Amino acid sequence: METEFSKPKDTINTKNCLYCNIPFTEKLFCKECINSLKELAENGDKGAMFNLANCYKNGEGTEKNLDKAFYWYQKAVENGNEDAIFNLAICYRNGEGTEKNLEKAFYWYQRAAENGNKKAMNNLAICYENGEGTEKNLEKASLSLGTEKNLEKFFYWNQKAAESGLKKAMNYLASCYYNGDGIEKDLDKAFHWYQKASESVFTAAMHNLAICYENGNEMEKDLDKAFHWYQKRQKMVLLMQCTI
Repeated sequence: METEFSKPKDTINTKNCLYCNIPFTEKLFCKECINSLKELAENGDKGAMFNLANCYKNGEGTEKNLDKAFYWYQKAVENGNEDAIFNLAICYRNGEGTEKNLEKAFYWYQRAAENGNKKAMNNLAICYENGEGTEKNLEKASLSLGTEKNLEKFFYWNQKAAESGLKKAMNYLASCYYNGDGIEKDLDKAFHWYQKASESVFTAAMHNLAICYENGNEMEKDLDKAFHWYQKRQKMVLLMQCTI
């Protein structure tokens, strides 16, 4: 499950620190910036609420405090900040600053997905795949009977996220077509989305694309291309390990 929080390019591009008069960005420029941000948030500025929550979540300019992060994400959502909706869902999903609640996480993922948040679309799809937070799942959970999956909705939200450019969702969508999960099996479309995700530098898709070329699924077998994608994936994995 994705746990990354939403963060806009400029945290507040219309407000300046009340002390140093520099616009808020991802970096707080003076020690009073956090106090300025608090003052704006307490005076009802929904953008300041969202960014104050990010500061508490990440420990930027202040001590990390997940309880306060959750409080300000919730306040930001209540005041109409759409960016905070996805973050609120994450809080409920992981139990950060509040009790873990998969039903509420599902609800806020759905709200964020309907507002066009592609990461929320992907996470919502995973909820449907695993039966997390859905009404039927909660009924069964109380009886310890497992989860209720909805592969049609898993496919639907992965398709929305993939078409919005989320490369992880492209790989999921390809796998849906490859395995016939939530949609009729279509190896041509599986290949298309594996290729698109691979070209977007998603390593898991590179491996899957190599397998397609190696096995010749709905295409002519091409061991040279299979080797190319296996090799490219390995190089990317090594590169990512070096940057950690």
